[in-house]
Amino acid sequence: MLYYLFDYLDKSLDVPGTGVFQYITFRSGLAVLLSLLLSTIFGKRIIEFLRNQQVGETVRELGLEGQTQKAGTPTMGGLIIILATLVPVFLLAKLDNIYIVLLVVTTLWMGTIGFIDDYIKIFKKDKEGLKGRFKVIGQVGLGLIVGSVLYFHPGVTVRKDTQRTNILQKTTETVVSAVPLEEKSTATTIPFFKNNEFDYADMLSFLGDGYETWAWLIFIPIVIFIITAVSNGANLTDGIDGLAAGTSAISVLTLGIFTFVSGNIIFSNYLNIMYIPNSGEMTVFISAFVGSLIGFLWYNSYPAAVFMGDTGSLTIGGIIAVIAIAIRKELLIPVICGIFLAENLSVVLQVSYFKYTKKKFGEGKRIFLMSPLHHHYQKKGYHESKIVTRFWIVGILLAILSIVTLKLR
Repeated sequence: MLYYLFDYLDKSLDVPGTGVFQYITFRSGLAVLLSLLLSTIFGKRIIEFLRNQQVGETVRELGLEGQTQKAGTPTMGGLIIILATLVPVFLLAKLDNIYIVLLVVTTLWMGTIGFIDDYIKIFKKDKEGLKGRFKVIGQVGLGLIVGSVLYFHPGVTVRKDTQRTNILQKTTETVVSAVPLEEKSTATTIPFFKNNEFDYADMLSFLGDGYETWAWLIFIPIVIFIITAVSNGANLTDGIDGLAAGTSAISVLTLGIFTFVSGNIIFSNYLNIMYIPNSGEMTVFISAFVGSLIGFLWYNSYPAAVFMGDTGSLTIGGIIAVIAIAIRKELLIPVICGIFLAENLSVVLQVSYFKYTKKKFGEGKRIFLMSPLHHHYQKKGYHESKIVTRFWIVGILLAILSIVTLKLR
């Protein structure tokens, strides 16, 4: 909203200084500061409200050290993340940008699913929360919306080529005027490879001429799968104080770098990566999101004063997935979100191996002492603060590796 106000003041009334709101970098910086302030200052009030409403975590006895002390800690803290993200976005972002609209819808959609799940656990005293099939239906529904918009909306295009039309010399500064030749495409980026663009439509080439018109049959299911997998991965990671919020902040910040360069024609041309018009506006959303996650960590770090609950974890995973898909970096998710992947795989391997050995030998065996993976290290006697710090370090290393793919091919 402030963006449109200052845009009017700049273009219609020519008020000095108001043109600075045209710059994504300026609005992104403001978004970080505002979300940090909102999450830290008002976060305490939200926690007090949750405590007064007796919105406390019900802890299942798993034999983990320090587990019983967490009982009664306020949950649904994901509300802090959602509010501290959306307020700066509504104030500072271009709300008519299709990518911003998608991210706002994703936040509210996944936040609602998570809120219902937490509500059932707390107020209905059902430890299982929302039935798994209903969660999946919600995730699939969001995937259908996101996939359909990204495929059919005319405002979602990618660069086919960039034709430099002229170069103007202004003192020591070179200004490049470029005309992007944009088109609808289901192309994505394969990391670590030269000439690394792959079009999902090519998987239907066996259909003959005109196969591109059926590309949505491949693209939309892939979007659904990614959103479901990443949101569940974030949900599984949220098991000890500060783990999900910290690793998510690292992943989102990394995606923010990719988003900024992908939405900038100069940087994308220099780095020889896919230029995605109008996607740079997502940097404002990402900045607000990172600020809210860091502000939430103020209260979620060990010993946690609040848990994010599914309200936060499902929302985080959904947002990360949609950003990665929108900038055509979804194949980098296993690296950027390597912690989520490891947590997901640990559960899948544990359950699969247990069922296999029970069927074959009559007695189930385990690969890990407990899954998800962070509980395995808790069982080995590591303090949760050490586990979280080391997972953060691994997350930073994976983030650096992801950024290196901009030039390493």
